[in-house]
Amino acid sequence: MDLSRFQLFDCHFHIIDRRFPLVPSQGYLPPEFTCDDYLKAVEALRVVGGAVVSGSFQAFDYSYLLDALRRLGSGFVGVVNLRVTASDEEILMLHQRGVRAVRFNLYRGGPEALEHLESLARRVYELVGWHVELYVDSRELEALFPLVASLPAVSIDHLGLSREGFPFLLRLVERGVRVKATGFGRVDLDVPWALRTIQRVNPGALMFGTDLPSTRAPRPFSMGDAELVVETLGEEEARRVFYGNAVEFYAPPC
Repeated sequence: MDLSRFQLFDCHFHIIDRRFPLVPSQGYLPPEFTCDDYLKAVEALRVVGGAVVSGSFQAFDYSYLLDALRRLGSGFVGVVNLRVTASDEEILMLHQRGVRAVRFNLYRGGPEALEHLESLARRVYELVGWHVELYVDSRELEALFPLVASLPAVSIDHLGLSREGFPFLLRLVERGVRVKATGFGRVDLDVPWALRTIQRVNPGALMFGTDLPSTRAPRPFSMGDAELVVETLGEEEARRVFYGNAVEFYAPPC
């Protein structure tokens, strides 16, 4: 399949540059994956922008992120791990430099505590219009449902990972929560079924990303993952999932 026919806003990938601080996450440090490595890995795709997502192993350092956004250029945005104590001036600076979201890694145990999710999510949305991104197993969503449903703008990584909690993910999709069609090698659900089900509930919810370099994934990203989206949803809907939905959600700088 010629995937270059489709514009792609890659809504989820990591840059790992050892020139910048890295912190072991559950004893794990990832191999390096620079901007050059990323661009080489997606040569077969028509990538026109994307979201560089901070990992738990980057803790609160965003120097790597600002450097990556400068190197990747227009159309790329950042997703940052942010201290709850960050000043308005710091948040405004990050926005000016291309950051568009805050991440809470509930699955790996990210650097900021869950207790700060609501206050930080509301603060950054009101100040600069950012959304919050959750790396969370959908089995946890029943307990978190009232909180997540109340937040102004949310996305959930990797299809929520688990089939067991999928009904709660769908209830959030009904309320406008976005879902990243990423990390197909991480999940324990039937991906085509999940894609079709989410798409029926809200055609604006799904956003595709490569999840490169697929740190700790049992199976890394392959071009077959992108082909699966086209085969499952058809070309018209795939174009929304590859580009339109994410661009509307992230509102990248020109």
